[in-house]
Amino acid sequence: MTTSTLTATDVAAPRAGLSILILAIAGFIILTTEFLILGLLPALARDLDISIPLAGQLVTLFAFTVMLFGPLLTAKLAHLPRKPLFVCVLVVFVASNALAALAPNIWVLGVARFMAALFLPVFWSTASETAGQLAGPGNAGKAVAQVYMGISAAFVFGIPLGTLAADSLGWRGSFWLLAGSALVIALLIHWLLPTMPAAPQQAAGENQSAILKQPRFLAHVLLSTLAFTAMFTAYTYLADTLERLAGIPSSQVGWWLMAFGAVGMLGNHLGGKMVDRNPLAAMVLFLLLLAGGMLATVPAAGHTLWLIVALTAWGIAHTALFPICQVRVMQAGASAQALAASMNISAANAGIGLGAIFGGLGIRHFGLQSLGVMATVGAVAAVVVALLMMRRAR
Repeated sequence: MTTSTLTATDVAAPRAGLSILILAIAGFIILTTEFLILGLLPALARDLDISIPLAGQLVTLFAFTVMLFGPLLTAKLAHLPRKPLFVCVLVVFVASNALAALAPNIWVLGVARFMAALFLPVFWSTASETAGQLAGPGNAGKAVAQVYMGISAAFVFGIPLGTLAADSLGWRGSFWLLAGSALVIALLIHWLLPTMPAAPQQAAGENQSAILKQPRFLAHVLLSTLAFTAMFTAYTYLADTLERLAGIPSSQVGWWLMAFGAVGMLGNHLGGKMVDRNPLAAMVLFLLLLAGGMLATVPAAGHTLWLIVALTAWGIAHTALFPICQVRVMQAGASAQALAASMNISAANAGIGLGAIFGGLGIRHFGLQSLGVMATVGAVAAVVVALLMMRRAR
């Protein structure tokens, strides 16, 4: 089969739409690979004979790898044509998930997670750009939004369905399922995605890094780190909380996680609407809602109705903060939005890693029931920073 290099105007609309859909599905698989483990922590901890806090550090490893190595590796690979780059990234995810499924201990599982974490930001930094090229002028924004739907789909369906699959196939079966899915998408990209050139090099003299010297921009990046630390101090161990504190049978935890993600879709909608009006005010509102939901979950664990209310508030705020943080940081770094977006991804992953560490320490020293209080303290700290930023802006 022969291929030729195509520009956006060369790609027929139906084929462009199919290619964008394939990229969205690839994004779904890649993000599910990162966060699936949150629902598998109790099962893999039992199977590998390790503690939940130790298993939680696999989340930290993934997040810190993305934060430290992602931007550098992305810069090194940015000159490559997109189609073979995407195929290689998906093949890495096939190998990573297969190795995770075969892992005899946490060290091998850590190596598997490290492999995937290296290439996750490579995909996200180039897929949206490629979708814009495929869609053509005037349709780039819509195309990027379609690709990023893979993120929302992973939170709503990927993680819970993986957890449900683990109940039927074992946690190793979930990783095999991801490996097989990644292989199918790699083949579809090879067969169906048009060959497209790498993005043009940044114009000489364009100094995007100037935003890194702006205190206001750095404050926004710090706020994202604080917010994600608070979010993932508790969310990393939500499956364990549902199973051990709320008494939810392990076979039903996946359904609860799916409901958590489903109500989060409302938060995604509300956050996307409110962030355009006042980004910092939206941060404060949803951080307070997040704190209330996380704090109420443990005392409500024994009462199903109140537990549902607490998790609903938590789920709405948790998902709303994703687009709010991304848009807020990109607005603060408007003169270099690509760099600003990558900085927010790094900040978010720093928070994810720190949250897993703090949550693990809290479980070890104070018990699982301490996570709501610890996470709420982090959320309140983020609220204080946001209020100080609002005051300074006025």
